[in-house]
Amino acid sequence: MTPEDYVRHDATALAELVARGEVTPDELLDVALAQVAALNPKLNAVVHLREEIARKTIADGLLPGPFRGVPFLLKDLGAEAIDFPSHNGSRLLADTSYGQDSAIFTRIRASGAVTFGRTTSPEGGIGPATEAAVYGGPTRNPWDSSRTPGGSSGGAGAAVAAGIVPLAHGSDGGGSVRIPAASCGLFGFKATRARFPDGPYSGEGWAGMAIDGFLARSVRDAATMMDECQGPDLGAPYFAPPLRKGFSRAIEAPPARLRIGLCTTQFDGTPVAPEVAAEVEKAAHLLENLGHTVTPLRPEAHHEGMMQAWTRIVACGTALSVRKALARQGRELREGDVEGVTRGAIAYAETLSGADYLEAVGQIHAYGRQMAAIFENVDILLSPTLAELPAKIGRFNHETEDYVAFRTGPGGVFAYSPFCAAFNASGQPAASVPLGEAAGLPVGIHLAAATGEDERLLSLCAELEQAAPWVDRLPAFRLASR
Repeated sequence: MTPEDYVRHDATALAELVARGEVTPDELLDVALAQVAALNPKLNAVVHLREEIARKTIADGLLPGPFRGVPFLLKDLGAEAIDFPSHNGSRLLADTSYGQDSAIFTRIRASGAVTFGRTTSPEGGIGPATEAAVYGGPTRNPWDSSRTPGGSSGGAGAAVAAGIVPLAHGSDGGGSVRIPAASCGLFGFKATRARFPDGPYSGEGWAGMAIDGFLARSVRDAATMMDECQGPDLGAPYFAPPLRKGFSRAIEAPPARLRIGLCTTQFDGTPVAPEVAAEVEKAAHLLENLGHTVTPLRPEAHHEGMMQAWTRIVACGTALSVRKALARQGRELREGDVEGVTRGAIAYAETLSGADYLEAVGQIHAYGRQMAAIFENVDILLSPTLAELPAKIGRFNHETEDYVAFRTGPGGVFAYSPFCAAFNASGQPAASVPLGEAAGLPVGIHLAAATGEDERLLSLCAELEQAAPWVDRLPAFRLASR
């Protein structure tokens, strides 16, 4: 199989070729590794290559799942696996090894996918760009190498958009699947809180705001992998409402006609970039043409308080991760161990008490109730995914130690990505759909639904994909680098 043939297939189509005997898993792995060799020097997206592990996995007999033989990459943050050490985006945590596989990796492996490496992430997963010092340089966007592919699953977004793999693991605690999806012209879905397992290494991530997910070219790929991975693991402290029929069956037919609320500004009324707002208006017209009812809506909730609470919770989570790493290594923090933003997060966390942390969790829960009320009057909330086009490299690097300003200050993370974290806080499902384009760059369209309505939301995403197909819309980089 040639690289040109490989990039024209999504993961489902590649698995069908394997099932028919038209290509072998080893041949697909050959192409994926050739793509890494050709493209990764320009992208800096793939790390921890483990070809020998992937070859052994194939030789030992792949599990008969829906993605049997398809090359796959894990994010270099979470998804703990015995055979795949991780830097977790940090020099302090470089080459961390694991004594057992995480539940999410066990389920990914059961899909038959052939994992052969990891993808880059910013330190701690707390930024919308992927420029961690441990990787020796920034990860770049295949659409425009001067821009970020997003974060924190930025390496995953770059690898899928560039055609290294058709589908990759990510995670999302404040938009970390949806931001790269919007930046790289991909589909990204954040499921209802606790839809996927966190164990055994964690009971919950960031007070329940963080969840695993996937960067995909097609809705059907995401649906199939989510079916493989959904459901609580042993001892989960809580779990999402059960699916009615499953993600893959949900996309077999479009949803009933829906009430859609349209927000073309930030939720507090602040304007977004005009070219971004224009693409959201186009998406609204498409939905109306499909028979859905679209009405203007600006969701009323305490958005600023949510952002402040999110910032406190993540600072405490970052400080805890560093403390645990130092305890394992039996030493104190040294200069150069972590980047500026992480040092700032630790310093900020030290100003907070246990009561402050619990108050922040309470604010997040209150915000979830406020956002739940929005969906009593609409089925879907439509907005941009990002307030601007993908940021230039360097804008969100982690050099600053002013962690609070990095998140909430003028031009900071929340100004750039004001929509995504709202649904991590509320726990509601949300997706970025690659419908838009401006100045030769992707523009993500954000769709969100009520808690537990993952299937309805995914069905709508599939309807949009059928109405305005995007799977063959490739960055020139992908095919021009042969």
